[in-house]
Amino acid sequence: MTLKAPELLLPAGSLDKMRAAYDFGADAIYAGQPRYSLRARNNEFRLEQIAQGIQEAHARGKKFFVTSNLIAHNDKVRTYIRDIEPVMALKPDALIMADPGLMMMVKEKWPEAELHLSVQANTTNWATVKFWQKAGVSRIILSRELSLDEIEKIRQECPDMEIEVFVHGALCIAYSGRCLLSGYFNRRDPNQGTCTNACRWEYKTHDAAVDPNTGEALAQTMENGFSFEKAREEADSQFSTCGNGERHPKADQVYLIEEMGRPGELMPIMEDEHGTYIMNSKDLRAVEHVERLVKIGVDSLKIEGRTKSLYYVARTAQVYRRAIDDAVAGRPFNPELITELEGLANRGYTGGLLERRPSQDYQNYETGHSVLQRSHFVGEVRGWADGLAEIETKNRFQVGDTLEIIHPRGNRKVLLEKMFNLEGEPVQVAQGNPVRVRIPLEGPVDGALISRLL
Repeated sequence: MTLKAPELLLPAGSLDKMRAAYDFGADAIYAGQPRYSLRARNNEFRLEQIAQGIQEAHARGKKFFVTSNLIAHNDKVRTYIRDIEPVMALKPDALIMADPGLMMMVKEKWPEAELHLSVQANTTNWATVKFWQKAGVSRIILSRELSLDEIEKIRQECPDMEIEVFVHGALCIAYSGRCLLSGYFNRRDPNQGTCTNACRWEYKTHDAAVDPNTGEALAQTMENGFSFEKAREEADSQFSTCGNGERHPKADQVYLIEEMGRPGELMPIMEDEHGTYIMNSKDLRAVEHVERLVKIGVDSLKIEGRTKSLYYVARTAQVYRRAIDDAVAGRPFNPELITELEGLANRGYTGGLLERRPSQDYQNYETGHSVLQRSHFVGEVRGWADGLAEIETKNRFQVGDTLEIIHPRGNRKVLLEKMFNLEGEPVQVAQGNPVRVRIPLEGPVDGALISRLL
């Protein structure tokens, strides 16, 4: 059986990230107008950049999708057609949309418009796929809450409809991103593109008593109630430091919570200096499931992360490109791909709901920020001459480090034995941006990214 290679779809928050995505293997990218996509912040795409992006994409034989997937309130319905008209004139390959009213308006004005239904629309079954197909949608981005078996069933029931599946990136604690926390706390609605990631904030726990007259939960004083901080201080006092002055391993107490309706299912909570994390999802990583998704016949594999770095875009594009190519060629899964993804800052990885796992596997209870596991992005090659590459540094590295040279034509590891400043003087340490240094590299390596192996 000849397997069809699915499209590899990468995020782009800027033109440079778009170019990196294409260089490292993406077939298509998605970018959005800030006012009408779910990335109002950290989004460099205005009309001028969208025009340039579409032009460059089509010149390379690639695709450019415009994300327009907010759930609109009345004020944005009023301005939508006016603002999307100049975008449509640029001929993007598709609009990614979620709001049925806006989709209706687009189809009325541009009947031939290619529409992809956003994951925000929560498509979880084949009947809904057929509904949207009749409404003129050409591709469905399936809900993240589906298992591999459910995706396969949808493919079987809807063989002539394009389906897209998320395979990597941040996960939301809410159902397909429909979170209320950010809007509740500071009136920044996730479905309007202004999510503040309230699920990753610092939270403290306090004991409460219920008012018998009103049923209202009333906070008790800390002297009478439970305090993580007090419990930690008590735990610390019970253990001395180790001989080298480090804290005893048991000094950090882990607590378990038990939900009343699930007796015996104990879920861990750990509080560190950043706070307590009980709503903080791990990151999705499904590279090990690419082969199954290819065999199912999924049309597009999508990576999340329009606010992520250029390094993230290049690294994920390269890894998932190799996974797709291996699957189509019938080669077994290469576990090195998992190791390479550990080089990205992450909150811990999970297969999400694609496969059955223990409930605690989905959540990161220990830290609300991304952690580096294997390597650290340290620079970009800005030029090469006479055996020396000029590096624009992003993070600190030094002579003696093992560096990984990441390039579309292949990666390699080198031991950094010498380094020079731009005046040709030897230096031992390259501090972070905006320092520039030169290091010996076999070239040409223009456009390569540099990481330091940890």
